[in-house]
Amino acid sequence: MFNKLRSLFSSPAEEPALPQARVPAGRRVYAIGDIHGRIDLFEQLLERIEEDDAARGPAETQLILLGDLVDRGPDSRGVVERAMQLMASGRVRVLAGNHEEMLLGSLEDTETLRHFLRHGGRETLFSYGLTGPEYSRGKLEEIQERALALIPHDHVAFMQSMENQIIVGDYLFVHAGIRPGVPLDQQTIADLRWIRREFLDHAEPHGHLVVHGHTITDEPVLRPNRIGIDTGAFASGKLTALGLEGDERWLLTAFIAPQEREAA
Repeated sequence: MFNKLRSLFSSPAEEPALPQARVPAGRRVYAIGDIHGRIDLFEQLLERIEEDDAARGPAETQLILLGDLVDRGPDSRGVVERAMQLMASGRVRVLAGNHEEMLLGSLEDTETLRHFLRHGGRETLFSYGLTGPEYSRGKLEEIQERALALIPHDHVAFMQSMENQIIVGDYLFVHAGIRPGVPLDQQTIADLRWIRREFLDHAEPHGHLVVHGHTITDEPVLRPNRIGIDTGAFASGKLTALGLEGDERWLLTAFIAPQEREAA
């Protein structure tokens, strides 16, 4: 059994104290950052979450996936299938990331497909059964035709049904971030899935404490107005989850060193 790894938040001397945001009484939430095809880390982190949840006692527990389940890592299909299984429990909600957007768009538009393939989509299509020779010799139209044949309709429907924002108590969960100063009901999908600098550089409160992925950092980023938990799983071998209950927050990490993965 893997030992549970829990990180403590930065000391007040390093970062300003986070506001006392809360989730409703009786509820417990776990949010998982960008998985990017790393089914090995996803399964390990799910095990740690299950152990942590059981140790904390009864609660209405919900799991939120922050998007970018696919691309770059070796088993996007496996991650999507596992997420679909979890959805059947009724306690899991999934946000759409920019990589799900690219995948869906690539099934309809060859220019989007070109962009998708350059940003990890090749590995995704390989996980669905596209072969190396098909990729090397195929024109964009041919690769698109194979993608349409290889990706199951229920996987496409699952990605089409993903949410763009989720509110639980004082927390707002999005994939990339929000545009500062814009009401939540007026946020664009493009910003929710793609924004970076304008959101990341904004230091003022947003009205909710925003939990997001999308922007990779070596360690989780804990700021007074946002918490970022994309730790670059596909390359770093580290997948991070944030746990929330009442006004308490904690981190759980799954880790597989690159050399361990190569030896497996």
